[in-house]
Amino acid sequence: MVGWLFVAPALVMYGLFVLQPLVLTVQYSLYRWDGVGPATFVGLANYADVVSEPRLIETLFNAFRLVIFFSLIPVTLGLVTAAIIQRVARGWLGTVSRTVLFLPQVIPLVAAGIIWGRLLSLQGLVNELLTAIGLGGVTRAWLGDFDFALPAVGVIGIWVLLGFCTVLLLTGMAKVDPALYESARLDGAGWFAEFRSITVPSLRYEVGVCVTVTVIAALATFDIVYVSTGGGPGNATAVPGIQIYILAFLERQVGLASALAVVLIVLVLLVILPIQRLTRGDA
Repeated sequence: MVGWLFVAPALVMYGLFVLQPLVLTVQYSLYRWDGVGPATFVGLANYADVVSEPRLIETLFNAFRLVIFFSLIPVTLGLVTAAIIQRVARGWLGTVSRTVLFLPQVIPLVAAGIIWGRLLSLQGLVNELLTAIGLGGVTRAWLGDFDFALPAVGVIGIWVLLGFCTVLLLTGMAKVDPALYESARLDGAGWFAEFRSITVPSLRYEVGVCVTVTVIAALATFDIVYVSTGGGPGNATAVPGIQIYILAFLERQVGLASALAVVLIVLVLLVILPIQRLTRGDA
């Protein structure tokens, strides 16, 4: 009873602000409702619309495309960067490197979206640098281009999440027994062989955490996309979070928005649970 009393305040807050909205979302997804008038029970019709309407399916595909930028690239670069910092940048240089890389985590995502929106604009710093090095022919309004808008948003995601992955993986590398590296060097192993055979296998749990957090960030992203592109141009950067907002608050289709939200939750679980299973130490 004493233990339950200690956790009771947190459980109450969790129930009110997480579990109750989750249950209500599932309930609303079974109705056709504009958020004000009477609701009409339609069963699974909203879910049928989600999986059959091209506009909504496209948002799900866009979210999975962002996984490459928000997860695969930051985790891979984070591994390499962490290994270099651990091997080369020690003392104050390592501290400065970690601080600079982790700084984007401290900046609010809305502010990051605004900053990068200006950097990637037609008259922004990115285009000025490209022009300065003789690549003026490739300049464009990156966030307003149908082909490059989603990769441009992905670049923002890489910038935000790279520091998180690097610092977490550096922490994991600090726990690896140095004797393993010494034994490998005595056997003639080079830097890459150490990295492949000792560092990466020893970081299975940390890599799993990085992948879990970044995949969720990719599939559930809203802030960066809303501030930088608003889902445009057209539906080029429309993701489920943006589409849920549009459906619920602009088009007044609360039931359809709730169904899309439930589908998104299911997709996140289907992606994350296998990752968790594969990266657990006892798997």
